[in-house]
Amino acid sequence: MASGSHLSSILIVEDSQGRREIVLDSSVYSVGRDARCDIRLASQFVSRHHATLVQLPRDDETYYYRIVDGNLKGKPSANGMMINGRKLQAHDLKNEDEIVFGPQARAIYYQLKRDTTSTVPPDEFDITLISPNMIVEDEES
Repeated sequence: MASGSHLSSILIVEDSQGRREIVLDSSVYSVGRDARCDIRLASQFVSRHHATLVQLPRDDETYYYRIVDGNLKGKPSANGMMINGRKLQAHDLKNEDEIVFGPQARAIYYQLKRDTTSTVPPDEFDITLISPNMIVEDEES
């Protein structure tokens, strides 16, 4: 790997069942209210197969996710999706993008940089030794 860090993708989903965090690490995710979807949204306003997340590579050996309205066969959702306040058919997700699937169904995408290796090697001489003679006991108590 060229660098000592990688990007982790996280989707914070909010729907009628509450808020949850989904770590994205697969190449494709289906999003919708159908029980067979990878990311299930609990809302009557969400299509059975509302959107698809696809992982795509960058030139620097990292990756990003593109969200596409509808399923992989090209069938769009009934109500579409709003990304950062704009109705879009597809969008390359960037950190803190907000995706609205419908009333009470939204998600926020985060891309976090995480270190894959320790930045500081352990110091073999970093040892704290305490001798019983170093502890001062309070004799007045």
